[in-house]
Amino acid sequence: MIAERGQPHGSGLGIFRWVVERTISWLHGFRRLRIRWERRDDIHEAFLGLATCLITHRHVQRLC
Repeated sequence: MIAERGQPHGSGLGIFRWVVERTISWLHGFRRLRIRWERRDDIHEAFLGLATCLITHRHVQRLC
């Protein structure tokens, strides 16, 4: 059932969507992650981990 316009839908979906979209856009800032060139999953996951470490490091630097 779809809620009427202006009425809350109550599912809670979409509340934090912007956080996820912002994080994905930060990850796409790394060229190697924009298009998946690696055939092996472990290599791709390693680059994802490296990118998240770099993003976190940048934010910690701003706070200090």
